[in-house]
Amino acid sequence: MSTPAKGTLFLIPTVLAEDTAAEVICRQVAEVTGHLKYFLVENARTARRYIKSIAPSQTIEELQITVIDKNSSDAELTAALKPLLAGQDAGVISEAGCPGVADPGAELARLAHQNGVKVVPLVGPSAILMGLMASGFNGQSFAFHGYLPIEKRDRILALKALEKEMVQKDQTQIFMETPYRNRQMVDDLLQNLSKDTKLCIAANITGPNEFIKTLRIADWKGKVPDLHKQPAVFLIYRR
Repeated sequence: MSTPAKGTLFLIPTVLAEDTAAEVICRQVAEVTGHLKYFLVENARTARRYIKSIAPSQTIEELQITVIDKNSSDAELTAALKPLLAGQDAGVISEAGCPGVADPGAELARLAHQNGVKVVPLVGPSAILMGLMASGFNGQSFAFHGYLPIEKRDRILALKALEKEMVQKDQTQIFMETPYRNRQMVDDLLQNLSKDTKLCIAANITGPNEFIKTLRIADWKGKVPDLHKQPAVFLIYRR
């Protein structure tokens, strides 16, 4: 008996801001989503809503939806991949942006490659790349560091280390913060980095109240918007 062909793992981007699918999600994403019956998602509730919004012909009750998040074990990841080894296609959907970029979907892609499963990334919005695009900073050399330490002392040390690395490598440094701690992050940036370092704040990317601005640290005083509970990416650079 011949071994069935393995399925394909599609990495399906989603929106960064609510109710923007019509503007930022391309037709290919909607078409692929409309044909899949198996999804590996970060949050089942929001994934169902998103699937229905871009592929209204889907009957949600007929879909197989498995939650894979940052707390998923290796055994859960392996089990989630089994249908693909048996020939079924699957789609990965994260909470926002592109799966696999600062996202637990990367582990699924890693396992897929290890097991000879084809991985197909679909085009969609990434806050990290869109922030970099708009910043005016070095797009040839950059690094994304995810979330910095929660404790203030450790966060300040991390920021100073990133600024040092920025200068040594002529490299844009990109990081983010939990939205309800944005104010503290901005305060630490303005109080501890060199006045000549440039800071780009990119918040609510693609949303109706999108804010993207690049200024020297010395010039940000009095110009920082209310970022409390707003999704934001921070970038620093200095030639």
